[in-house]
Amino acid sequence: MTRVGRPRASGAAASRQDAREALLDAAGELFTGAGYAATTTRAIAERAGLRQASLYYHFPAKEDILAELLAATVRPSLAVADRLVASRAPAATRLWALAHTDIRLLAGARHNVGALYLLPEIASPNLAGFRADRAALKAAYASLVDFAGVPSAAARTDLVFGLVESTAILRRDSPDFDVAAYAREGADAVLRVAGLPDADDALRAAALDLAPPDAARLA
Repeated sequence: MTRVGRPRASGAAASRQDAREALLDAAGELFTGAGYAATTTRAIAERAGLRQASLYYHFPAKEDILAELLAATVRPSLAVADRLVASRAPAATRLWALAHTDIRLLAGARHNVGALYLLPEIASPNLAGFRADRAALKAAYASLVDFAGVPSAAARTDLVFGLVESTAILRRDSPDFDVAAYAREGADAVLRVAGLPDADDALRAAALDLAPPDAARLA
């Protein structure tokens, strides 16, 4: 069945959306390459082929661009997580599916924005939405670990979440790594860290039925 997408904007609406996406792409490249502090709004506008005034039309401040980029690393996974938490599938299957989805999103994005999580600007009031979304995603992991009934669930959740987010560090150090292989092995490792039996082919297949490889991109 053909998936019916959102009608494509045309005219001025399309131009505004294209400009916004160009600014986000340029900022993602510069923030992860030159560094957030070293990147000016002028440099972002120039890289996007736009005037600086156009940047301020879409994003009043540089932190607003950072907030949008960071939100894109969490919200798609959070949408998948909401469905998985509500599912009646075994907790281990759902946990593997969430980790696999989340790792693929962090590893496969055009720019390694997850590497910006340690910036001091993360504490800014402008990024409160990102922090709330990230906390909600971590809570989804906690729910699945709790459903699994393993001891020390809080500590295991911290370790699981840290393992998933370490994808950004691996990608920074080894940019040519195999995304599919790392997502599979990473999700397997999440089950072991959570204190659950090792994943087998049947569990992986069931998890991929719940959340196909590009589930986060379609969320």
